[in-house]
Amino acid sequence: MKNLKLVVVLIFFTSCSKKPEVIPVTNENVKDVLTTYFSKNPERNVTIETDYGVMKITLYDDTPLHTANFIKHIKEGTYENAEFYRIFYQFMIQGGIFPKELAYTIPAEFNPKYIHKKGALSMARSDENNPNLESSATEFFVVQGSPYADYQVANEEENNKLKLTPEQRQIYMSQGGYMSLDQQYTVFGEVTEGLDVIDKIASVKVYSQDKPLKTIRIRITLE
Repeated sequence: MKNLKLVVVLIFFTSCSKKPEVIPVTNENVKDVLTTYFSKNPERNVTIETDYGVMKITLYDDTPLHTANFIKHIKEGTYENAEFYRIFYQFMIQGGIFPKELAYTIPAEFNPKYIHKKGALSMARSDENNPNLESSATEFFVVQGSPYADYQVANEEENNKLKLTPEQRQIYMSQGGYMSLDQQYTVFGEVTEGLDVIDKIASVKVYSQDKPLKTIRIRITLE
């Protein structure tokens, strides 16, 4: 009887600790795999826990490839040892598993509805040999930025060929952000709670390469 109980317990813990199957993605199948994954995984609320506080994030439905990719990494454990490894005050905090990179990039999903306001969740990308501005498979950032004056918004619009709505202009002037990133990097979500956590992390001491002196571990989960 004791042996039977032991077997049952072992089976239970084995089934609980089993990680989900990792679905391979390549540049050839990235759109098909992520589109299918998006349709089968409806979660859109993410929590990022740090020693500096908790951020609640909502992912967008209008960016299915990036949203699906982020959810997939969370579920498959890609971000188990993630950290915010690049900190740039009044710009952004960048996270992921640096320098871990996967063998694919994500086609850009620029949407004029989504701007790089404070709290915007966007995917990083390489500047080299990337004419289509495709996103990194794993590295992301959260915008801090700073508020703009009215004339600064107008200058950024002209210099970067942007056309903002009155509401978006007001957001940049009151909440802040980083306008030059718009239509250059894909925004696929936003912080809905914990904007102060961004400020705390962005204010930590860093090396000259924007690397924090103290490792900033993060725990990313789906609600």
